[in-house]
Amino acid sequence: MIRIWDNIPGYRADIGDFEPTITPYVLKDGLYHSAVLICPGGGYAGRAYHEGEPIAGWLNSLGINAFILNYRVAPYRYPYPQMDAAGAIRLIRKNCDEYKIFSDKVGILGFSAGGHLAAFTAVNNKLDVLTVDDDKCKLPYRPDFFILGYPVITMNDYTHNGSRLNLLGNDPDPELLRLCSIELNVNENTPPAFIWHTADDASVHVNNSLYLAAALTKCKIPYELHILQSGRHGLGIKYEVPDVRIWMNLCEKWLIRNNITG
Repeated sequence: MIRIWDNIPGYRADIGDFEPTITPYVLKDGLYHSAVLICPGGGYAGRAYHEGEPIAGWLNSLGINAFILNYRVAPYRYPYPQMDAAGAIRLIRKNCDEYKIFSDKVGILGFSAGGHLAAFTAVNNKLDVLTVDDDKCKLPYRPDFFILGYPVITMNDYTHNGSRLNLLGNDPDPELLRLCSIELNVNENTPPAFIWHTADDASVHVNNSLYLAAALTKCKIPYELHILQSGRHGLGIKYEVPDVRIWMNLCEKWLIRNNITG
């Protein structure tokens, strides 16, 4: 594991008792590859294992380096998880030569609340609050692409109440609600996206993904959206559910089409 906030003057005192890290799953073939930062879900209360290491293994099988983000969750609230994601992308870019990564092919992937974190990082990619005075790492944190599975997107109607509460508290400021409603912040600088959801997701309503797709369409951002007919929330990689596992095949084709794999 690599600590995200090492060597940043004056910042470590703000971390508290939790140490944000990334765990690398890097190919050892001596060649340059793209990279993906993985944000497991967990309602901003935890981080689901099955949406971390198994996903890293799948990405490696496609010729993509992977990094799992161990980000801050409740009782930490905004902007701490978002700072950890932004810092992690900058750290990966800082070490592109060491890990043999194409600096213009660094993406982010997230499920559920981790999908919100990934989407926030992709869309709100120029916020000063997410960066620190770090002379050693003045690099952009905007990912070059993002991949979302059954993501939390909105903080308004159809939100996931647990994620909203854990990230923003009981009575968040309206401006913060707007900032954290991803669909309201998509802009021309948003990178391409792959999104999948199930139509009958009982935890995170499918409208979350539909809202995002509508916003991407409005801003003419390239994306691919797949709504599968049925499947419970939090599936990640479930080989025993072939009708849902198809998202991996669809995503692989999208990655190949966009020259990201290999």
